[in-house]
Amino acid sequence: MALDKPYLDVPGTTIFDAEQSRKGYHLNQFCMSLMKAENRKRFLADERAYLDEWPMTEEQKLSVLARDLNRCIAAGGNIYFLAKIGATDGKSFQQMAGSMTGLSEDEYRAMMIAGGRPAKGNRVIGSPL
Repeated sequence: MALDKPYLDVPGTTIFDAEQSRKGYHLNQFCMSLMKAENRKRFLADERAYLDEWPMTEEQKLSVLARDLNRCIAAGGNIYFLAKIGATDGKSFQQMAGSMTGLSEDEYRAMMIAGGRPAKGNRVIGSPL
């Protein structure tokens, strides 16, 4: 029997729950492997070969290769694990978050300084905001 998930109606948001955790287990374990310098070096030397060592789905591998973090999240990735890909590429968390919103780093920074995303359109479906 499927669990009731009332939180699935938040537009543009993927909740990292138990189902997402199971779906992204190997993707997230790959990310954790990047905590070791020798693994980062191997990954950057031949990304596809390194990814092929992990029992990830093809979609997960292609998402990593494209550095499409939104696709990675949809494929079960957790942003705190995915941050290790950005760190491996020499990117800040701010740069990564900006790429996920379609904004430049400077635009993302300005939005966050101004108070973050606007509430309109970013709340539970059916809410007054």
